[in-house]
Amino acid sequence: MKISGVDIRPGNIIEYEGGIWRAVKIQHTQPGKGGAYMQVELKNLRDGRKNNVRFRSAETVERVRLDTKDFQFLFAEGDNLVFMDKETYDQTTLPRDLLGDAAAFLQDGMDVVMELYDEEAISVQLPDTIEATIVEADAVVKGQTASSSYKPAVLDNGVRVMVPPHIASGTRIVVDVYEGTYVRRAD
Repeated sequence: MKISGVDIRPGNIIEYEGGIWRAVKIQHTQPGKGGAYMQVELKNLRDGRKNNVRFRSAETVERVRLDTKDFQFLFAEGDNLVFMDKETYDQTTLPRDLLGDAAAFLQDGMDVVMELYDEEAISVQLPDTIEATIVEADAVVKGQTASSSYKPAVLDNGVRVMVPPHIASGTRIVVDVYEGTYVRRAD
């Protein structure tokens, strides 16, 4: 589906210069002289490159619709991750760097949504939050009474997060996968 360059929104996936790109940030600019344009930060979904492009209103780009399928994470094998299609039970192996920092939050048996373009996996979406156990937390420094004082802690998956002072080692917490931040104590 063709759309005007100024109609691009964050999250849109477009075909540009022979690649598949996701719009990350946009900025509409209307200079005093000349026509308005949309400054778009694009991220290539195949190799992770980033590019800043100006689209004028007269330009059109092809908007791409990705198919989504439910998969389950099975296990990690070196630098590869193995997923299983929940309908056909077919296994798919993907490189760990396709997920970026979120790969550290994968748990055995976790349900994920895979985005496919022409049957090729483009991205994997994890749940927004996961539960993890704190294996190491710094002691609270006496006299640090400011409510905004957080302390560093290490999760069972090796990721470091900042947690409130009352959270101790062995506590299960809920973590935002994409921000890598403490959300709340697990129930």
